[in-house]
Amino acid sequence: MSLLVHTFVRGRSGKDHLLDDSDHGLTLAGFESSRTKVWGSQPVCDLGARFLPRLATGNLCVDPEDVEDFLAECDILLPRASALDAHAGYRDGYVAERLANIRAAAVRALDVGGGVLVW
Repeated sequence: MSLLVHTFVRGRSGKDHLLDDSDHGLTLAGFESSRTKVWGSQPVCDLGARFLPRLATGNLCVDPEDVEDFLAECDILLPRASALDAHAGYRDGYVAERLANIRAAAVRALDVGGGVLVW
């Protein structure tokens, strides 16, 4: 199984609707094991991350009002992606590629007033 990232908008009824995001490869947010090996890892928590570590115990839904903070969290992690690759035992570039996909969904969410779902 793989983690996926999508942008959603909330309808008037309060129901969330996933948008048709980019090609499938651009919706990948990591292996299922990335929940704990990367996103919920101690190095990510030590960097002050508060959104992505939630993936260690479940899916992540970033509400529209939190997307800017979520994007800032991604930007803090990106320069440390190679160190996170090494910590998790993934090839160099793996975390950066997944963060780029997650960040792109957050940018789309800002553009449409939506949120981000990682599941």
